[in-house]
Amino acid sequence: MEVASIQNKSYRRNRIHPHKFALWLAMGSMLMMFGAFTSAYIVKQAAGNWLEFNLPDIFFINTGIIILSSILLEISYRSYINGNQAWYRGALLVTFLLGITFVVLQVIGWSTLFNYGIDLKGNPSGSFLYLITGVHAAHVIGGIAALFVALFHSVNLPFRVTEKRKDRFQLVIHYWHFVDLLWVYLFIFLLIS
Repeated sequence: MEVASIQNKSYRRNRIHPHKFALWLAMGSMLMMFGAFTSAYIVKQAAGNWLEFNLPDIFFINTGIIILSSILLEISYRSYINGNQAWYRGALLVTFLLGITFVVLQVIGWSTLFNYGIDLKGNPSGSFLYLITGVHAAHVIGGIAALFVALFHSVNLPFRVTEKRKDRFQLVIHYWHFVDLLWVYLFIFLLIS
């Protein structure tokens, strides 16, 4: 009886948490969607009638901001695990603010492109750029919402390191790192293309 109980506990411990599994499935489908977008971009670009233009400098700044946000979120998590409440909350707050900054700077970047004469109705190159970066920004806004909930919990719940809270925080971290890496991929793709 005791051996079966130990094996059952071992089995439960080695399984992936259902919420993490669902998140990974969702991220996989998002990855496929952006893969389809970039594939369609390449096919349409090869068809001709493609306007070449440089990305505004603000997209370079935004790439640095989103990478920094991922680093700070990792610092926040490690601080949480190590019981450093001040760094946990502070780094989480700055990550949240950097997420908002990223979206605001995306809007400024789109405005800059529009002022260059690149809009949704003109050349397909502009339409694809707005589509790819806009859908990504929508996913970042979802991440900002998750960061807000994590920040709310960091301020309103008593500071305790528990498995449930670690699991919730890891969901936020996995998603945020995913949208960050996705942006780096998209940015490099748009630069090379």
